[in-house]
Amino acid sequence: MAELRFDGRVAIVTGAGRGVGRCHALLLAARGAKVVVADLGGELDGTGESSAPAELVVKEIEAEGGEAVAAFASVAEEAAANSIVQTAIDAFGRLDIVVNNAGIAAPEYFETHNMDKFRLMNAVHYLGTVYVTKAAYPHLEAAGYGRIVNTCSEAVLGMVPKATSYAGGKGGVLGFTKGLALDAMRHGILVNAVAPRAGTRLSGPDVMAATYDQPAELFTGLPGQFPPEQVSPVMAYLAHESCTLNGEIIVAGGGQAMRLALLETQGIQSDDMTPEFVAEHVDQLLDLKDANLIEVAILMGEH
Repeated sequence: MAELRFDGRVAIVTGAGRGVGRCHALLLAARGAKVVVADLGGELDGTGESSAPAELVVKEIEAEGGEAVAAFASVAEEAAANSIVQTAIDAFGRLDIVVNNAGIAAPEYFETHNMDKFRLMNAVHYLGTVYVTKAAYPHLEAAGYGRIVNTCSEAVLGMVPKATSYAGGKGGVLGFTKGLALDAMRHGILVNAVAPRAGTRLSGPDVMAATYDQPAELFTGLPGQFPPEQVSPVMAYLAHESCTLNGEIIVAGGGQAMRLALLETQGIQSDDMTPEFVAEHVDQLLDLKDANLIEVAILMGEH
């Protein structure tokens, strides 16, 4: 197969100053894309700011002969998110790809988690994705083409403790990805998501120790097992013009890529549904045999 390249394409990558986002930006640039490296440069919990991370990634790209500009802005603020998109238009005159990757973490059991943390997590993960996409959408719609790749998480499945705020924010991203995929395909815009498995700040030893109430030493090997650059090839495929997937969530990392799918069982039926009927047939209700895969194409009547 010929190399999948992005010559002539312009991409925005949010949260691109470090971790998975940095690897996304570097790969897209190495394959010919002009990249807006968007990052507020804050701490893991969303506090603070610094222009250094985004500027360093731009320098890395330029050192390899690529083209990039930094956007020092918070996705959690609508005006700032708009400025990220405007940076792409001002610098490169167009926009083709949006990679919504910015994220923060604050592991805490629900009973001790305060509402400010919930609001901030929602603002960064869910609304940040919406704000950047909303600002980018008119440009993609006018071009009749676009690729949007959002960052989701397996935490939405209830696999991670102390993640009610994080999983809630990422759950919003999952629903937004599915819903926008259905709407945007009318304009030649495809929308998918990546759920990374990567050793980054969000899964550093201290964070994992706090999440699982285990010694930090148990998690020191994660970056080696799950290097962030191993997530980026899946992102790049989903961002490429040859990709026809839409509304998919792909788990990626550690040398693996897997489809995360939503299913509906055959369930139970009754003209006189009662709590007792549900209780008596709960095993049948949950039985995955002959379950139906829920995907955008089916909803559009294309299969």
